[in-house]
Amino acid sequence: MERDTDVLLQEERIFYPDEDVIQRALIKNWEEEIRKGKDIEKYWAEKAEQFEWFKKWDQVLDESNKPFYKWFVGGKINLAHNAVDRWVETDKRNQVAILYANERGDERKLTYYELSREVNKFANALRNLGVVKGDRVSMYLPMCPELLISMLACNKIGAIHSVVYSGLSVGAVVERMNDAKAKILITADGTFRRGKVIDLKSITDEAMLQCKTVETVVVVKHTGSPIDISELSGKEIFYDRLIEGEPADCEPEQMDAEDPLFILYTSGSTGKPKGVLHTTAGYMVGAATTMQNVFDIHNGDLYWCTGDIGWITGHSYVIYAPLLLGTTTLVYEGAPDYPDPGAFWHLVEKYGVTKFYTAPTAIRHLMRFGTKYPKRYNLESLKILATVGEPINPEAWMWYYKYIGNEKIPIMDTWWQTETGMHLITPLPCSPLKPGSATKAFPGIEADVVDDQGNPVPLGKGGFLVIKKPWPAMFRTLYGDDERYIETYWKDIPGYYKAGDMARKDEDGYFWIQGRSDDVLKIAGHRIGTAEVESAFVSHPLVVEAAVIGKDDPIKGQVIKAFLILKEEQKLRTGLIEDLKKHVRYELGPVAVLGEIEQVEKLPKTRSGKIMRRVLRAREAGEDLGDTSTLEE
Repeated sequence: MERDTDVLLQEERIFYPDEDVIQRALIKNWEEEIRKGKDIEKYWAEKAEQFEWFKKWDQVLDESNKPFYKWFVGGKINLAHNAVDRWVETDKRNQVAILYANERGDERKLTYYELSREVNKFANALRNLGVVKGDRVSMYLPMCPELLISMLACNKIGAIHSVVYSGLSVGAVVERMNDAKAKILITADGTFRRGKVIDLKSITDEAMLQCKTVETVVVVKHTGSPIDISELSGKEIFYDRLIEGEPADCEPEQMDAEDPLFILYTSGSTGKPKGVLHTTAGYMVGAATTMQNVFDIHNGDLYWCTGDIGWITGHSYVIYAPLLLGTTTLVYEGAPDYPDPGAFWHLVEKYGVTKFYTAPTAIRHLMRFGTKYPKRYNLESLKILATVGEPINPEAWMWYYKYIGNEKIPIMDTWWQTETGMHLITPLPCSPLKPGSATKAFPGIEADVVDDQGNPVPLGKGGFLVIKKPWPAMFRTLYGDDERYIETYWKDIPGYYKAGDMARKDEDGYFWIQGRSDDVLKIAGHRIGTAEVESAFVSHPLVVEAAVIGKDDPIKGQVIKAFLILKEEQKLRTGLIEDLKKHVRYELGPVAVLGEIEQVEKLPKTRSGKIMRRVLRAREAGEDLGDTSTLEE
């Protein structure tokens, strides 16, 4: 949720870490670590030493073809080997790697030894299906162990995975699968959500009619619902049947440091979703290093990130970084308020969670129910709290600090993106904290706030958030579209990565993130492109044209307000409103939270036909419409 910038500047509270937090912290001197990070090549090379390489790199950073940077050039490595296999040879062999729980009270534990066997079996099965290095494998799965196993199995054999969030619907699934040209799709019968089973298989069946590159659909029996094997005979196979008899050993593919690891789609302000491409070694180094130091990871930690694996938070900080560090990661399938608003705190107490990472949206939602739920549970196991997905407003920060952290646990307010792959602006446990600020750039990262010419703006003034030097977990391009990669991120302010967020810095050099500078909507932590939502509306037979904006919502951050031009003589009656809502949910899934729909005669456009959404936002807020000289008559 965008916040009033004056409120930010008036926030004068500073919270210093307790002495025991500093004593326990891996990094005890924040400013000293930032100084070390000034030499980025030396800093990140030291962090890369923690992994097992088949061959060490020849060059840490290759800047010869900006902005197509390369890291750890010439190195050979395998992520799954480092995240799973190497722990089997240590005293972590029988430690729980993945602790799965769901809202029904089911749980499943996989030790590193058991996880290794499962990953290897499925990797061998994928090879038997004809999957080779560089092939794309898509997953449309709930938060279940088989999703993690599938992703790691792809890493093992050099396949590129592309996870589609299980809350998306047919249209969004088809678009992402076809863009990636997926060879295999792994799906499930359904997912558990608020006491119901959501059917994923029927969505998959419909999507497959439009996905011609998919050769095999692998179906996980997850919820126990009856499954109809579709009429596409020979194309579908059950997961358990597929891995039957497969050996529990699998030689890892030796991946080049720059070999593609995964594609993850994120919404753009115009056009189709962007296929963000991450590569192997730099991503590993960045994700693991940030998690280790931001969450202060020690032996014996039980770590829980509530993010969905269908988004980058789940990739980096539910699966990869925790396993690369040999930690136990809790994977939860369920809502924060089911069966009651104490669901999160019940799990913290039950499992003794030590590090907890969630979204400001969830915190604001749970605040509505008061303090009685957190007070029911013993939360003393917690050592670090953290937030992700959007800026956290000071009120929510204070509630989190007071009632979950008992006024002694530091809150790591992390800023990063799908494109960055890792935290870029974040405190460390030893940092002084200001409610609502993500503090400073992580060591080894150089960030700034600039004007549209790339000049630093004065302290306290808003500007564009940029990253001035490359970082290891940075994405390498947009899949199949180098031109759009340059155009979207590097062209506006040459030499700098333009994040698309507005921010300001205060007198202590702390960053305050203000929100998106483009037309991407941010709903309950999920990014949705206006173009995708508008396309969904226009695909309805009675809608001629649509424009959507985000409207502030105290719980979800934003909800969608749509302005529609309907076909002649059509009126926006109650029945049509309900039909439109169902239609958009069908196209995009439940992440498309519609607040209001308004019928209009025309939309504000430039002479070239581009809808000026900022005019709609200003009108909605009762503000000055600004420069309208480019509007058509």
